[in-house]
Amino acid sequence: MKTLSYTLAAFALAAGAQTVQASTLDTVKKRGEVLCGTTTGFAGFSAPNAKGEWEGLDVDLCKSIAAAVLGDANKFKAVPLNSQQRFTALQSGEIDVLTRNTTVTQQRDTALGILGAGINFYDGQGFLVPKKLGVNSAKELDGATVCMQTGTSNENTMADWARANNIKYTPVVFDQFNEVVNAFAAGRCDVFTTDASGLASIRISRLGNPDDYQVLPEIISKEPLGPFVRQGDDQWLNIVKWTLQAQINAEELGLTSANVDEQLESTNPNVQRLLGTTPGSGKNLGLDEKWAYNIIKQVGNYGESFERNVGQDSPLKIDRGLNAQWNQGGLLYGLPVR
Repeated sequence: MKTLSYTLAAFALAAGAQTVQASTLDTVKKRGEVLCGTTTGFAGFSAPNAKGEWEGLDVDLCKSIAAAVLGDANKFKAVPLNSQQRFTALQSGEIDVLTRNTTVTQQRDTALGILGAGINFYDGQGFLVPKKLGVNSAKELDGATVCMQTGTSNENTMADWARANNIKYTPVVFDQFNEVVNAFAAGRCDVFTTDASGLASIRISRLGNPDDYQVLPEIISKEPLGPFVRQGDDQWLNIVKWTLQAQINAEELGLTSANVDEQLESTNPNVQRLLGTTPGSGKNLGLDEKWAYNIIKQVGNYGESFERNVGQDSPLKIDRGLNAQWNQGGLLYGLPVR
């Protein structure tokens, strides 16, 4: 009886898990749009443009999920969240996916009921200073006041780095990202520390005279940024994970929003599987076989998204660096679609 009880209990748990697995996809399909957690405004990654339309690298990932699941990249809603709100919103079901420059860490993957679904930007924490401060290295910041946002990994990273390098500093922390930016711009602190991508964004989009500021050369952490989903919903995890992988693979295979239609005639088996001319990948995800075609046609491959939002076609002009393809000296390595 004991063995039977354990068997029944295991069956019940498995049945419960199956119910959970389908819930997010079913909810999204019934609602007709994907709810994505974004920043409250972070140029290049997630911010409203002059028309009030949300755009950015993370928004493109959200649009890609909508294209994959609903066939229409415009069927999404951006839900602005600050650092303190983002995990609670995901845990509670207020959003379907967190696409908000969030670092994947062990603690977040194991203790919050959420899971990272991939890396869409390899970053690292850095320092932004006014040139008039007269420093060219972070190791010259002893005694500085440092602005940062509470509730982020930046606080602990800064403390660890300062301790290791015998640097004393005074933290000036704020709950809201905009408060940190405003305080730094007003001269209430000597230094702004956050992810280097954020510093590039702030310097170009939020400071009156960008040439009066510089990002110091030191990068003091690894900040792999990517989307998060709730634990216990494996199908939705797979959908978000492979949406990102479709964008990465598309770039490696030379598929773009401009040529994807003609590539439907490709004889390359990798292209055929990705675009659904050889069926299977859509069925594996519980989606239409044109799921990846819709992503590429409507949003573009990873490189297209990178360049227009944060790269050389954008005001930020961030080099690809670690975010280049693996065969171009970067870390992007598309997982096989087969």
